[in-house]
Amino acid sequence: MPRETTDRLAELGAFIREQRENARLSVRRLSELAEVSNPYLSQIERGLRRPSAEILQQIAKGLKISAETLYVRAGILDPRHREGLEDAILHDHRMTRAQKEAMLGVYHSFVGTPPPEEPGDPVPEGEPKTRR
Repeated sequence: MPRETTDRLAELGAFIREQRENARLSVRRLSELAEVSNPYLSQIERGLRRPSAEILQQIAKGLKISAETLYVRAGILDPRHREGLEDAILHDHRMTRAQKEAMLGVYHSFVGTPPPEEPGDPVPEGEPKTRR
């Protein structure tokens, strides 16, 4: 297995273990919640097995986290993939740009990340094309 793949699997496994520990779940309990065998889950956490998208989805459900988070960490999904609340706000034609910016500002204040720039957003004349 190429080193990059091995490193990615190890990082994915460490992330899953960290999330499981944060949720105060044993490997056995998470394996029950995710409907994955205990030995298989242990191998995933140690970076020895490459889980399928379906298994990652089951693990995410057991951990009560987004499957997309695990897909990105596993290299299945591009980290620039946008789906969910942000995407829904940005593409809701019923809101004005100002309303969208306000909604995204509130959302990002809760999750602690800067809002993404919407490609092609017009910038008022006289303002630099950098983030305000």
